[in-house]
Amino acid sequence: MEEGKGRVCVTGGSGFVGSWIVKRLLEDGYTVNTTVRPDPDAKGDLSFLTNLPGASEKLRIFSADLSDPESFNEAIEGCFGVLHTATPFDVELNEAEEVVTQRSIDGALGILKACLNSKTVKRVVYTSSASAVYRQEKEDDVMDESYWSDENLLRDLKPFAWAYSISKTLTEKAVLEFGEKHGLDVVTLIPTFVLGPFICPRLPSSVYVTLSFLFDVEQIADLLSAKYPNFQISVDEVKKFHDVKLPHLISKKLMDAGFEFKYSMEEMFVDAIECCKQNVVTWRNADILLSSSSRSPSIVFTQYGLKKIAAYKTVEYVESGMVFGLGTGSTAKHAVNRIGELLRQGKVKEIIGIPTSKITHEEALSLGIPLSDLDSHPVVDLAIDGVDEVDPFLFLNLV
Repeated sequence: MEEGKGRVCVTGGSGFVGSWIVKRLLEDGYTVNTTVRPDPDAKGDLSFLTNLPGASEKLRIFSADLSDPESFNEAIEGCFGVLHTATPFDVELNEAEEVVTQRSIDGALGILKACLNSKTVKRVVYTSSASAVYRQEKEDDVMDESYWSDENLLRDLKPFAWAYSISKTLTEKAVLEFGEKHGLDVVTLIPTFVLGPFICPRLPSSVYVTLSFLFDVEQIADLLSAKYPNFQISVDEVKKFHDVKLPHLISKKLMDAGFEFKYSMEEMFVDAIECCKQNVVTWRNADILLSSSSRSPSIVFTQYGLKKIAAYKTVEYVESGMVFGLGTGSTAKHAVNRIGELLRQGKVKEIIGIPTSKITHEEALSLGIPLSDLDSHPVVDLAIDGVDEVDPFLFLNLV
């Protein structure tokens, strides 16, 4: 295989950021080794990578997993640079935060060890996240890379994607410490929400999240409604669930190094939406559906988002003095978190929850929700349980 300008390894090559890096490196004449998660049944379609211009001559795809750090060794061998974008992303907490965080740290450090052992790697670039910066008690309006999210605060408050924020924060600290200790040139980049057209077949979660969280919702609604009037975006409904104010993250260090912003906010949003339309993104195998049909809403949320909306709507029936049952699952978890939030705000008082599982019991206790059992409270005012699936068109599915 031709070497061109040299060989570079990109971990997480099937992801949003990783696939774009692979594409750009090939276009610039580099030879690329990239890693994807193991796929024993060969169900994953990697043609979006193998069909890139130059891929047949300059791209090799390796199977590797962060839970097995040594699996990255072969992909890193012979490379002069490594861009580490692979990361566990589990917003529904299917695994304990500690497990996911440790996997992220062990995987990253294993990759750095392989870089040292290769004797050829000159620099490692680790993609961190803005969530490793702004999740803290400081209320500064402007922040930069010198700020760090507080993992203890994240565990206490459990905001959206709190476990992901912890894993990115602690992993970035670990890779910087390793680089300094072993004399390895390690650079960390802190992307905010990543937005724009995508190469990978699934709609990237960051595109979905960005539409709801990055800018003021009125600003997004005005921009997109003007460009796509048939989408009929409801600002009030989005505000109910995404009332989040984020600090301004400055890029002075990058700008001083010569970085220039190329695209406007409108271009990024429009390109992302046009990419969705061109790829006929559907709700069952992607994160979002943008449709102009009369029976479709303008934006269809992920199953995670739909379950959250269902849970929040259910909690509207919780009143002070109530005894309520708490089920198990991701929808019930959203409800528990919402009840805990209302309790802290003093909007509900003297409530009692009756959990149906150890997981729900521990979650409710951590949020300060008073608990009991059916022996002490045989009559409940309301029972909150989960759903298996939510239809984005609000038709009845599995309940």
